[in-house]
Amino acid sequence: MKYENFISYFSSVSFFLFLVLAVTSCGSNHSNPDKMQHQLSKSLDVKKVVHMDYLLYLPAGYHQDKTKEWPVLLFLHGVDERGKNLELVKKHGPPKIVEEKDFPFIIVSPQCPKEQWWIAEDLNLLLEKIIRDYRVDTNQVYLTGLSMGGFGAWELAVKYPNKFAAIVPICGGGNPVLVNRIGHIPIWVFHGAKDNVVPIQKSEEMVEALKKIEGNVRFTIYPEAGHDSWTETYDNPEFYDWLLKHKK
Repeated sequence: MKYENFISYFSSVSFFLFLVLAVTSCGSNHSNPDKMQHQLSKSLDVKKVVHMDYLLYLPAGYHQDKTKEWPVLLFLHGVDERGKNLELVKKHGPPKIVEEKDFPFIIVSPQCPKEQWWIAEDLNLLLEKIIRDYRVDTNQVYLTGLSMGGFGAWELAVKYPNKFAAIVPICGGGNPVLVNRIGHIPIWVFHGAKDNVVPIQKSEEMVEALKKIEGNVRFTIYPEAGHDSWTETYDNPEFYDWLLKHKK
């Protein structure tokens, strides 16, 4: 039967049926109000299991003074270091450098699984574990990352803006709409002018947005550098001195 014929056929009795149903519903509603309930209140309670491999560096003097609290630096690697081999994480940045010299930081260098991206919530859980298990000065928690790790650093800082004393995203990018959450954090941004992997505009957008809200931001551009703007940065002692100057 066509829809139009269906409507026509029942038009003569529809009003009568409506009245009967209305009276029946009103009567039954008082005796059993649950019958009229179309949506139920429910809740989901799930425990998330996070597995993350990471390198942990403790300064040479960590075990000598049992009362001293130490700054912690979280380093996020780039896309090529993903996987299940922690030796890959030693390819660049602080986990590479501490193989040869001592640093006055606890350095945490997690490894992102293959085909995945940095997840801010998981990184925060890792940091919380480090803070619980080691003598960390929570006023000196620092964050840096390169390329994919630069993107991860921006995102992690935006989601947990009260955790970090300073952040250093290198050749990354983020959402400039959200920088009002991190305007109070000292931020030093690095990028190569000739980067053809992550365009320098990605960093410029974040820096300009921070400047508009008078954020505490510093921007270093390497005029001749391509995507690798991290080697010169991490090899520069001024980078580490700058971090240590900042406390929450």
